[in-house]
Amino acid sequence: MAEPSSRPGLSPAVLVAIVVTVLSWASSFVVIRGVGEHFGGGSLALGRLVVGAVLLGVVVLIGRRWVAPTVREWLLIAGFGAFWFAVYNFALNTAEQTIDAGTTSMIVNIGPILIAVGAGVILREGFPRWLGIGAAIAFVGVVLIGIATSSGFGDGIGLIWALVAAVTYAAGVLLQKPAIARLPAAQVTFLGAAIGAVLCLPFSGELVADLADAPPGAVWGMVYLGVVPTALAFSTWAYALGRMPAGQLGVTTYIVPPLVIVMGLLFFGEIPALLAIVGGVVCLVGVSVSRRRSVPRERDDVAVPARAENLPE
Repeated sequence: MAEPSSRPGLSPAVLVAIVVTVLSWASSFVVIRGVGEHFGGGSLALGRLVVGAVLLGVVVLIGRRWVAPTVREWLLIAGFGAFWFAVYNFALNTAEQTIDAGTTSMIVNIGPILIAVGAGVILREGFPRWLGIGAAIAFVGVVLIGIATSSGFGDGIGLIWALVAAVTYAAGVLLQKPAIARLPAAQVTFLGAAIGAVLCLPFSGELVADLADAPPGAVWGMVYLGVVPTALAFSTWAYALGRMPAGQLGVTTYIVPPLVIVMGLLFFGEIPALLAIVGGVVCLVGVSVSRRRSVPRERDDVAVPARAENLPE
């Protein structure tokens, strides 16, 4: 059965879902940076996931569509919730304790390459030769960002956490894609958020303490993270993921870092170090190159006449 993406173009609904996802996730980097002063990485992850899981649960109840997962699907959902909701959120929040939002988003954005590699190997969506070239280019970009961050941000600890976020983001997508092949996307997203929240319960004491001390603005920021980047954006992402290949959808997120840099500048007056920006651009180039399609070589008896017809008179 052919992938939905084999159809020319994307439907307006899928395009809207992609735009909502990208804008919501871009805003999350900035909000996390803003409230990070008042919440620890674990407590912020737990608070965000509780809000998101409750809202997603309401959506599932209203929809009244529940499909019993198989054992294999439960394992996929458990991994999806553990990697993308629990570990990813904790790692991202911790990274932004020491690195600005723009730099963090550039590091995390190597995720599309990891998704493309995994999609090619695990989901059998193809493994073009440009993928290896793009991955090598992106690796150079990560090294440049690492040099920039290690010189000014706590010996690169933030870089390590951002890389963990990138890896778990990719792992979550690769586990989510086969899970929503049969199960409703809303159900899978809700279960993933709920599992992530349960795994973050050890941070309950920290969350209670942080909520007692945090100003109202920071608390509302945490609620926003649960409502928009979690409940809304993960739903629109799942909708799009069910209608196009994981590798192709993942590359759409490379617009997130430029948006985050602009937002960070507007709200905090923060701008990544010049070397980090250069590294981020190199990463984006690598992601772009990785998605190039190799043009099949034409047979000699066909290619020669075709070229001759295109020669200038």
